[in-house]
Amino acid sequence: MQRREFLALLAASTMLPASLRAAPSVTRIMVGATPGGGTDLVARALAAELEQRRKQPYIVENRGGAAGNIAATAVAKADPDGGTLLLCYTSHAINPALFDKKPFDPIKDFTPISLIATSPLLLVSRPDLGVSNVRELIALAKSRPGKLSLAVAGVGSANHLAGEMLKHEAGIDLVSVPYKGAAPAVADVVAGQADLLLGNVATVQPLLQAGKIKGLGVSSPQRLAAFPHIAPIADVVPSFNYNSWYGLLGPAGMPADTVAQLEAAVRAAVASPAMRKRLAGEGLVPVGNDAAQFRQFLQEEIARWAKVVAVTGTRLS
Repeated sequence: MQRREFLALLAASTMLPASLRAAPSVTRIMVGATPGGGTDLVARALAAELEQRRKQPYIVENRGGAAGNIAATAVAKADPDGGTLLLCYTSHAINPALFDKKPFDPIKDFTPISLIATSPLLLVSRPDLGVSNVRELIALAKSRPGKLSLAVAGVGSANHLAGEMLKHEAGIDLVSVPYKGAAPAVADVVAGQADLLLGNVATVQPLLQAGKIKGLGVSSPQRLAAFPHIAPIADVVPSFNYNSWYGLLGPAGMPADTVAQLEAAVRAAVASPAMRKRLAGEGLVPVGNDAAQFRQFLQEEIARWAKVVAVTGTRLS
């Protein structure tokens, strides 16, 4: 074949509809967080299950920074052939209201595939704070306004904003203290340098089980199977419900058949006993809904968190 003919064929192949092009041999799952955290754990668990089901490599690529916006921007600009996906988390719905500069549209620039799991938050305290539940905490905080500290693991995170809404809805004055991640925030609560923390179950459950911190309330309306003695915050602060979550997105314009195949594989993966056990072990609640349901969920979350950002006045440049 002459070079000219080869180049003509190559150019023609790039003009084919995405659904008729060869499927990518390797799929990257982008994660907007550093290795070892909850988002990374969910991504790697999902990648392992998808490899078994789809008989091709799934590689997790961490691109932390800007509250997940760096990884999300890369996926928004990727070829919509199913070869690049985003394991997004709650910040994907928070960021549009939080940042003045918006590098992408959280709905229009992506293809929703499935909500993987949700993660309730646990309100915990240093063991010697002298309270055992949310009602007692509110009474103590009102008797000592501006004296109790709330450790914040990441400004603008779901944990941070949920804490600000707790202050707002319960009518209490806590001093929010920002930390660069969950590990130092939890360490200061254990050491008694900070009084309170709203943290992911996976982060705090080993310390709760060891008695190094005390559980006061759970952010979901339901009690957790692992900690049935910890009552929902909503029992005292009506309608309080601020969970974290993890979902899978692709770039906008993915072919319908590619989305359908991927959605089916993801839902089967999340329903598998191995993955459900792994997620539950980290305090996560498996979901695995369909693409349409995930799109609606995203729209509702973006609207909900926009109201939270407005009420709390939190902004990031």
